Amino acid sequence: MAKQSIFGRISTLMKANINALLDQAEDPQKMLDQLVRDYTNSIADAESAIAETIGNLRLLERDHQEDVQAAAEWGNKALAASRKADELRAVGNTADADKFDNLAKVALQRQISEENEARTIAPTIATQTEVVEKLKDGLNGMKVKLDQLRAKRSELLARAKTAEAQNRVHDAVKSIDVLDPTSELGRFEDKVRRQEALAAGKQELAASSLDAQFESLEDVGQLTEVEARLAALKSGGAAGAIER
Repeated sequence: MAKQSIFGRISTLMKANINALLDQAEDPQKMLDQLVRDYTNSIADAESAIAETIGNLRLLERDHQEDVQAAAEWGNKALAASRKADELRAVGNTADADKFDNLAKVALQRQISEENEARTIAPTIATQTEVVEKLKDGLNGMKVKLDQLRAKRSELLARAKTAEAQNRVHDAVKSIDVLDPTSELGRFEDKVRRQEALAAGKQELAASSLDAQFESLEDVGQLTEVEARLAALKSGGAAGAIER
């Protein structure tokens, strides 16, 4: 029953549609890991059961060979006894001739018995040989599928890692997108622009103050000239421009 269960499991696993199972799985990687474990365990069980079946087949073949060999040996003994009986009868020794004929008959009976044993066991050997070949094919098929599962698992893991790396690159690129005002670089650029605007404002304010200072100097110069001309008028001079 145990071997029948193992052989049934081989058949079930061989018929399994891996891609369909993966499509239905919520977590394909976990499904693949479980399938790899199932196939590995089933292969180990199948190898043990097939080895036992092959061992039993070899015992049957050995028994069959022994039966065939024994039948041949008893046939040779029957022939030898029959010839001896003929020799004795030829010289008139009928009593001993009959004894050897009886021995020949016994040998022939044993030969027939061994041939029947060999004939009976032959179909069983043929059936078991066919079963063993099918089991070997099934086992080899499972090993091929196990290799496919492992390759599929490696492919899936590689794809997952690639997708993860692509997402990291995408996130990194997005974080430095100069056109995106919410990106880190965009925020930094906005901060720089505000600092530049502040510096420009301060520069403009400083320039305005300097212009005002120069304007006040010009006003002072004009007042000084007015005072000079007034003094000249009082002294009787013309109210013209003072020669420099």
